[in-house]
Amino acid sequence: MWDPTLEGKFVPLNIDKRFIMLRGSSGFYSYAIYEHLKDWPDFDIGETRITFKLRKDKFRYMAIADDRQRYMPQPDDRCSGKCQILAYPEAVLLVNPTMPDHKGEVDDKYQYSCDNKDIKVHGWISSIPHVGFWQITPSDEFRSGGPLKQSLTSHVGPTTLAMFLSAHYAGQDLVPKFRAGEPWKKVFGPVFIYLNSASIGDDPFWLWEDAKIQMTNEVQSWPYSFPASEDFQKADQRGNVNGRLLVSDRYTCKDYIPANGAYVGLAPPGDNGSWQRECKDYQFWVRADEGGYFSITNIRTGDYNLYAWVPGFIGDYRCDIAITITSGSYIEMGDLVYEPPRDGPTLWEIGIPDRSAAEFFVPDPDPKYINKLYVNHPDRFRHYGLWGRYAELYPDTDLVYTVGVSDYSKDWFFAQVPRKKEDDTHQGTTWQIKFKLNNVDRRNAYKLRVAIASATLAEMQVRINDPNAKRPLFTSGLIGRDNSIARHGIRGLYWLYNVNVPGAQLVEGDNTIYLTQPRSTSPFQGIMYDYIRLEGPPSSNVKDEL
Repeated sequence: MWDPTLEGKFVPLNIDKRFIMLRGSSGFYSYAIYEHLKDWPDFDIGETRITFKLRKDKFRYMAIADDRQRYMPQPDDRCSGKCQILAYPEAVLLVNPTMPDHKGEVDDKYQYSCDNKDIKVHGWISSIPHVGFWQITPSDEFRSGGPLKQSLTSHVGPTTLAMFLSAHYAGQDLVPKFRAGEPWKKVFGPVFIYLNSASIGDDPFWLWEDAKIQMTNEVQSWPYSFPASEDFQKADQRGNVNGRLLVSDRYTCKDYIPANGAYVGLAPPGDNGSWQRECKDYQFWVRADEGGYFSITNIRTGDYNLYAWVPGFIGDYRCDIAITITSGSYIEMGDLVYEPPRDGPTLWEIGIPDRSAAEFFVPDPDPKYINKLYVNHPDRFRHYGLWGRYAELYPDTDLVYTVGVSDYSKDWFFAQVPRKKEDDTHQGTTWQIKFKLNNVDRRNAYKLRVAIASATLAEMQVRINDPNAKRPLFTSGLIGRDNSIARHGIRGLYWLYNVNVPGAQLVEGDNTIYLTQPRSTSPFQGIMYDYIRLEGPPSSNVKDEL
């Protein structure tokens, strides 16, 4: 409990930590209630979590997904004389590890991060005896930043984390800040710590499969009926929202398009996309089915907006109707229609609008800095040092992408980063997009849509047909503190820029768009693009333009 005599010594919070053991249950639950009373001092919460540190002589095998599990280095392998610290303290090169097979590998806890939506179960297996220790998170409702926010899981220690709040892959936007005596109260959890075991002679890796079954049981049991705190709402105190989301994009299809696979959620009232920076309250997310239908259940009482984004389409949807959830309510939203940003027909596009840079070219790692788990792995972007490969591929000139000729999966580097020079300094980079136009409507504006999957202390400048123009046609200014490049993420916070391109700046024949990222005091400053599209004027015909 906090009181004014503790000011300056402890954070101004009442923190109520609780542990629950149920008869016949192989594990225990834990949750916490944080409370900041009115008129208490200002403060920020940079990070809060539950941390478990296991016995290093027992737990050596880590599992966070079916295709992300391995024997891990020992914590002593990260000590002086056994490793070389790389560009930041979390990343080390193992030079004299306990297990010789680990020699020459990189260890970095950020290589094992996951999207919130995928962090359901992770943990460790002990070899002798065969015991599994698993952290199960049955709901994302108390996590901040939405389903694509990335968080830490398990790593060398052996350490297992139940992350509640962090600024990882987002920066200060995801740090709750309490000012002017703002009152606040929130329940984090419960999460479940599950332990299982196998007999001698049995396959110990079966423990992972069993943990996944237990995770499914926990998810189906949410919200739990047993927490004693009145601040944790039970099923009969919550509400539900159903509906259908359709997409209207007249240049793609004359009919409404079902929002197949859309992320649909309730979050505190705000502007379009505000949910990805919301970090004080609760959020509830689901995926729409093939027909665009969604059902959000077990929503805590309160006031919300309904938000969505649809893979394959840019931008964010927000329903203008405020939603108030009361105990036992069933709200039917009916058909909702999202009209994504669109002025004219698509002349060309680069990438896939899915809030990720994974579809672009991710290079092989430097052989000196590999993690064997990610060799021939879909998440190859989790290798250390990929930012340095850009200067090796483009030592003197920058990337040039030719529409209709280039392939973005091979010719568009996954991150626009500074180029390292021979004197170990860095310089900004300018990428070119070359394209042809047969006819140009010089009286009207074209539209350049640039969706960004992540930005770190970066700036995007746009110039048209003149790389030396003193003033760019558009600049984003300094944006982003995601640090996703250094932390092996493929996304961070989403940005969408809609740039008017005067027809008078385009020419019939060959044109070039120059994208400059000039900030270069660190190798980690840069931009991960999600998707880029050039649209013709509203009245134009694609066949006439190209």
